Order: sequence, then structure tokens, then C-alpha cells
Amino acid sequence: MRDKLTVFFAVLIVLLGVAAMSLFVVDQRQFAVVLQFGEPKEVIKEPGLKFKLPLIQNVLYFDSRILTMDSSESERFLTSEKQNVIVDYFIKWRIVDPLLYYQAVAGDEARATIRLNQAVNAGLREEFGKRTVHDVISSERDVIMRQMNERADKDARTIGIEIVDVRLKRVEYPTEVASNVYSRMEAERKRVANERRAKGAADAERIRADADRQREVIEAEANAEALKTKGEGDAKAAAIYAEAYGADPEFYSFYRSLEAYRASFAGKDDIIVVAPDADFFKYLKAPSGRR
Repeated sequence: MRDKLTVFFAVLIVLLGVAAMSLFVVDQRQFAVVLQFGEPKEVIKEPGLKFKLPLIQNVLYFDSRILTMDSSESERFLTSEKQNVIVDYFIKWRIVDPLLYYQAVAGDEARATIRLNQAVNAGLREEFGKRTVHDVISSERDVIMRQMNERADKDARTIGIEIVDVRLKRVEYPTEVASNVYSRMEAERKRVANERRAKGAADAERIRADADRQREVIEAEANAEALKTKGEGDAKAAAIYAEAYGADPEFYSFYRSLEAYRASFAGKDDIIVVAPDADFFKYLKAPSGRR
């Protein structure tokens, strides 16, 4: 009886061992490739509990998530102006064909990233060589990244990989060149500032001269209008005087004499020396002005 139990437990242990070697779990973040004597037999993309033949089959797991390959060190690229620029970039990628990925790089992520880095690096050097520093730093940076994404993805598909994104993190001058570039930029900005100041001063002088001219014109027109108004007033006054004089010359002469008396004797201490028989006092002697 004891021998039967021993055999039973031995068989049970063997069966459990075989089951343990036959069953495996594929995580939802993974792909699995079942190999038989090194040859791929099955590609599993769906998660769950799976079965394989024990001892003769083994399983390789590949990450199905988006992975990042960051450039380990800055690269020097040459622009169309023969200027060196320092470039940092990174690549977002993922496995889309596990079988092709295994056949191309034996499932080695390090080999895959080297292949991607070489393709992107060569493409970036070609794109930078077509453009100026200004283009690669600002105006055409998005164009470069989009074109590199398309080119790198086309190459990566041959090893079962999809390029999700290629991004330039940094594009700048080397240290030994930056100081000279910044000096030239500063000189250029000063030149532009001086030009604008000179243009502003010229515009201010022109505006000031135009304002002075307009002021003189306005003053001249105002003086002419004043003289015209004054002349018209004098003419009307003369006409009124003439009309009044013509209506009663004797009264007008008497009124004008009174005005002269008032003006001559405005103060108590005023003195006037005139001959007694002068015409100036004719209305003081007789109202009619007769002697």
C-alpha cells in the first residue's frame, strides 16, 4: 500500500512538473513567441493562460508598450553653411510584428535600438546638411521631425518595429562657436536699433517741421482775418462817423471837442498852454462855437 502511495505521489509530482512546464501566462503588456528547437512556431498577441509542449518548446516575451530610445550623448551635425550644431534627440517606438522582430534582431532590444539610432542619425545628418542653422533651429524644425519620422518608420518596419515619434530635444551651437554667434547677433541687433533710432529722429524732425509750418500758416491766416475784420470795423466806424457828421456837422464838431477836452484835462494837475483865441476853446466861449 505504501509503495502504491509513493508511486502515486511520484506520478502526481511528475504531472505537476509537466503541467508547470506546459503552461505559461502572457501579460497584457507583452507579446509571446513560442520556439521549438529555436524555430518560431507560434506568435501570441492576446493575454491569458497559454499551453506549450514541455522540454521541446520555450517562450520568448517582448514588450508591446511604447518604448523610448534616448540619444546617449549629444551629436555634432553639419548644416548647409558648414556650421556645426549640437543635437539631442529621442525616438518613441514599439514592436508591431513580434515574429519579424525576432527574425531580424533575434529579439534583442539593444540590437534594435542600435539599428534605429543608426537610421535616425543618418537621416538627420542628411536633413541638416540641406538646411541653414536658422532653418534647423526654428523655422523648419517641425518639418525635419516629420520627415525623419516617416523615413525612420519605413526602415523600422523591415524589422517589425513602428516608429511612433522622433523628437529633437536640443539644437544649439557648440560652446566654442556660441560666443562668436552671440556677438554677431548682438552687433546686428544694435545696428537695427541704431537704424530705427535714426529713422525715428528723422520722422520726429519731419513732424516737428510740418507742425511749425502749419502753425505759421494758421497764424498768418489768423492775422489776415484779424486785419480784415479790423479793416471792416474801421470802415463801418468811418461810415457811421461820416453819416453822423453829415447829419449834423455842428453837433459832431461839438462832440469831438468835448472828447478832446476830456482827454486833455484827465487829471487835476494837467496843464495845457494854448493861445486864448485858439480854436481849441471856441466851445468854451460860446455853445455855437462862435466868438
